[in-house]
Amino acid sequence: MDALDQALIKATQAGLPLTAKPYATLAEQIGGTEAEIMARLKTMLDAGVIRRIGVVPNHYRLGYTANGMTVWDVTDPEVDRLGEAIGKLPFVSHCYRRPRALPDWPYNLFAMVHGHSRAETTEQAAQIAALLGNACRAHDILYSTRILKKTGLRLVE
Repeated sequence: MDALDQALIKATQAGLPLTAKPYATLAEQIGGTEAEIMARLKTMLDAGVIRRIGVVPNHYRLGYTANGMTVWDVTDPEVDRLGEAIGKLPFVSHCYRRPRALPDWPYNLFAMVHGHSRAETTEQAAQIAALLGNACRAHDILYSTRILKKTGLRLVE
């Protein structure tokens, strides 16, 4: 990593600039061109130096105050196929499979949903349950109670 890469990481630690052309803004701030900034970020992504570039919305500020992790006990032969289908639902922000921790935790499929009310979130869970059908043996909704600060890579000066 050269000095420009380090400057790029430092400049993006708190997120991309909220401008119409964030890569051009970064180029103006640290030097280089918009194309060079984009190429360097792609190189860092490809090398695994950074894992992803994505939007991290504050759901509460957007009015989604009933955020719930829905957890599902889905039959193993069906979990991957059904998980892919659930992940495509417009109200699911992320969906993933995790191992069960029996006997206390039977759930192996997790899907985060966001609603303006618990009634809306409950309806979303009902849509997921309908999609899962008989492959689902149990489920629950774990509601968020606070916002955890999400941070990415930080370079020490």
